[in-house]
Amino acid sequence: MRVRSAEPRDAAALAAIYGHHVLHGFGTFEEVPPSPEEMEARRRAVTDYGLPYLVAEEAGRVLGFAYAGPFRTRAAYRYTVEDSVYVAPDAVGRGVGKAVLVEVLSACEQMGLRQVVAVIGDSQNAASIGLHRALGFADAGVGRSFGYKFGRWVDIVWMQKPLNGGDSTAPDAGGLALAGH
Repeated sequence: MRVRSAEPRDAAALAAIYGHHVLHGFGTFEEVPPSPEEMEARRRAVTDYGLPYLVAEEAGRVLGFAYAGPFRTRAAYRYTVEDSVYVAPDAVGRGVGKAVLVEVLSACEQMGLRQVVAVIGDSQNAASIGLHRALGFADAGVGRSFGYKFGRWVDIVWMQKPLNGGDSTAPDAGGLALAGH
């Protein structure tokens, strides 16, 4: 398995992996799977900030992906990103999520960012919560019944990981170029 930057040619694989989670899981609150074209537009939106959008592949097949996007668009959030990670259903349990997320975190650290937030759909999502804990994320709270999907209310779990000393010192890099006020 190798981890590399996602490219336009990966759009169909990204859509298939993410679409599975849209239709069968609570990790995302979307209910209609986006098209490959929409996934490519989302990938470009992330990489336009200079942020990582990575895939794990094996024998030319994309097994999973992870990325960091701006947490919010207002300027004061320029040192904080939100991560996302999705794995093909037949690749779960093989270390794919960890492989891509480790590289996303490393890229964010190299950018001088200070906080990574995970907003995990479903407080029963043991795999994602466990992955984030294993990578040094701490629990930051639970939003009860923030979404309604598949006939039930679904929580979100907030987790947070400091990078580059977190809030122990003032930032020494410019952060993301955010246009919000």
